[in-house]
Amino acid sequence: MRIFISMIVIALAAPLTASVASGKDAKSTPAYITAAINDPARKSDASNDERRHLAEVMTFAGVKPGQKVLELVPGSGYWTRVFSATVGPKGHVYTVWPNEMEKYATKSLATWQELVKKPPYNNVSLLSQPAATLSAPEPVDVVFTSQNYHDYHDKFMGPADLGQFGKQVLAALKPGGVFIVIDHTARAGSGIEDSDTLHRIDPDVVKKEMTAAGFVFDGSSDALRNRDDPLTAKVFDASIRGKTDQFMFRFRKPK
Repeated sequence: MRIFISMIVIALAAPLTASVASGKDAKSTPAYITAAINDPARKSDASNDERRHLAEVMTFAGVKPGQKVLELVPGSGYWTRVFSATVGPKGHVYTVWPNEMEKYATKSLATWQELVKKPPYNNVSLLSQPAATLSAPEPVDVVFTSQNYHDYHDKFMGPADLGQFGKQVLAALKPGGVFIVIDHTARAGSGIEDSDTLHRIDPDVVKKEMTAAGFVFDGSSDALRNRDDPLTAKVFDASIRGKTDQFMFRFRKPK
């Protein structure tokens, strides 16, 4: 997937507070998440669960039965399928395909349009909208994006105004709701200069943009870290594909 080149520098006036969790010390996986992971409808995804640290990511995200989730750029639907099984029939999953991405994901989008029509995904909706005008049909508990935050900086996405984007995510959430961001790590201090070439982003940029939008930084997880990643290769390079160093942040909307 392509990525963004548009430098945004935001000064932080106050220190961030964070509760840090790691794969080793994270709390036990709730039974409803274990049940969702074992859902027969997602058996084709199971071979990727260990590599993607599914249980740890879901526990960190805190998705619960009956909740509403807004997922940005669902791709193959890996995360959507487990969200659907977790929130159950009383919850709902809204998946957002930015219009600007459609020509780069024709096959995935076509598959998605069929997926949302059939059981057990009656609790999943497809939203097509411009990247610059993110919205949800109702307030949600969780907004989630995996390996796509950097795309919002790319030329083909406008690039999007990340200040406005952050405020739109904030507006979509219920008070106390969370925004989960997972992305490929770029070199410290590199900003967004690697986003259109290596498909990576400096984690500090994400913190600055989202706290400037009004979020409180609420924690990080090391579950997806790979400290052997030199951070200099494109994420699709055979030497690192599927093994990139990734950061996972949780931002909370104040109550």
